Amino acid sequence: MRELALHLLDIAENCVAAKARNVHIAVREDTRQDILSMLIQDDGCGMTPEVVARVTDAFYTTRTTRKVGLGLPLLKLAAEACNGFLRVESQVGQGTSITVQFQRSHIDRMPLGDLAATFLSLLITSPDIHWLFTYTVDDRLFEFDDEPVKQCLEGLPMTEPAVLAYLRETIQSGLAEIQPAGSY
Repeated sequence: MRELALHLLDIAENCVAAKARNVHIAVREDTRQDILSMLIQDDGCGMTPEVVARVTDAFYTTRTTRKVGLGLPLLKLAAEACNGFLRVESQVGQGTSITVQFQRSHIDRMPLGDLAATFLSLLITSPDIHWLFTYTVDDRLFEFDDEPVKQCLEGLPMTEPAVLAYLRETIQSGLAEIQPAGSY
């Protein structure tokens, strides 16, 4: 994957597959400490300690449709190449938390990518999930919680053109407001 937003999408889709009902995705840029971190938390089925120990091995996957799982292993390598780390914490029946951190200014750090498109895609493809997205740059915060929107819609689908346009504009403008100059 060529951008971090696509890694977030991949991990979030795994949260959905793990039967999560609530997923929180947090992206934080700390320009003063030169850190870019991402957190994905869910309340899905969780993993055993044995699975957690192997989840960053490219030749291990729980999927039956293929024999390799490259998402987390590649993200871990990318983070470590940029003076960072990837940490997975999980408990069976309680959910999983994945934290990844990069040196923000590292020349080899892949671009953040299109967070708005990633968030929007998750909202419309998995509307039964409670999504909470936060993007923080230093002391500025954008937060999008889909529950109030769903309550206002009263059953109207998020794929309705006017709703989709509203969601796209809200997320794009919210992210753009706090994005640092020269961010990529």
